[in-house]
Amino acid sequence: MKVKIINDPVYGFLRFPEPEVMAVLAHPWFQRLRHIKQMGMAQLVYPGAVHTRLHHSLGACHLMQEALYILRTKGIKFSDEEALGARLAILLHDVGHGPFSHALEHVFVSGISHEEISLMIMRKLDQEMAGALGTAIQIFQGQYSSKFLHQLVSSQLDMDRMDYLNRDSFFTGVSEGVIGYDRILEMLTVQHEELMVEEKAVHSVEKFIIARRLMYWQVYLHKTVLGAELLIINILKRARAIAEQGTTLFCTPALHHFLYNKISEQEFKENPKHLEAYCALDDNDITASIKVWQNEKDPILSRLCRMLVQRKLYKVKLSSGSLNDELATKKLRAQSLLNTTDEQTINYFVFGGSTKSSTYNLDDERIQIALKTGKTCDISDVEDPLVSKALARPVVKNYICYLNE
Repeated sequence: MKVKIINDPVYGFLRFPEPEVMAVLAHPWFQRLRHIKQMGMAQLVYPGAVHTRLHHSLGACHLMQEALYILRTKGIKFSDEEALGARLAILLHDVGHGPFSHALEHVFVSGISHEEISLMIMRKLDQEMAGALGTAIQIFQGQYSSKFLHQLVSSQLDMDRMDYLNRDSFFTGVSEGVIGYDRILEMLTVQHEELMVEEKAVHSVEKFIIARRLMYWQVYLHKTVLGAELLIINILKRARAIAEQGTTLFCTPALHHFLYNKISEQEFKENPKHLEAYCALDDNDITASIKVWQNEKDPILSRLCRMLVQRKLYKVKLSSGSLNDELATKKLRAQSLLNTTDEQTINYFVFGGSTKSSTYNLDDERIQIALKTGKTCDISDVEDPLVSKALARPVVKNYICYLNE
């Protein structure tokens, strides 16, 4: 049997021996992930962050293979079919992402998440592959009898998070995101069909959780990254407003489909042509259009596009306190900078909002520790916990974005 080997900069050689996995890798809807950046607009702050969703999906699939091998050596029982299902589920967990990943989620179709679109794509591929993804779909949805297989795909200690922390810290050069993933994998175990970590790996898991917190505020929610993502959202918001007026804008066929058709969640789920158009959409459609729109007649759209292409981004202020007074001051200043008192126009260039990050969600799939005594406990309940209840509370910050004079 021919084994596909891929050289990965993070883990070295990745092996893909299963024909079903190879069929998915070769599918155009999976190959589309080559053209979707893993970290959205983060490359404008960290120039090395140009890796893609395809890189991440391959890496997560590799970690799943490693985790399953380790669990099997510890006597955890599961079949080859279940192992294949888990590998396929993690390989396809992000296939529903749109251009620039999280930055443009809900922009093209409101009310539907990338996870829901991933499931739609998996079901379509399952039809094409004569039911080969049946187990993978059950695992992905959390409907399979062996709970730990779903937890390896989606939980607070899943292969998705383990890979993106590793990979994103590697490509950004932010060392705070480096985790001892190999030690955590070695210490995985299963009790009562639930994924757990042996007690001697507690500190590695705590480091994993803290690394995630640091990466969120230093990288994913870095104020300039946040501002760039809000800028590209405003560009597409303005483009859609112009399209709704009947004005013809340059855009690729895939982008045209979503700019000139207001598609509801129900319509997207019921009409296959919308999913096909979505799976033809990637970063290239957006960047090509934005380059052209720099010269568009509409002054708001053209200015926003020039700001992004020339990296003259919003200035951004983050604070745990109120920024309402400063926002009002910035809006008054914008009237003279933009030579207008039109509030709709000003709101494209000066606006506020809030963002939040949760380090460890006590309401989600908790990380369970298998103690040497034979009992189990939550990671936040171990002796002298680093992940305390206080650390588990979400951090909310207010922001304002305004013109860089």
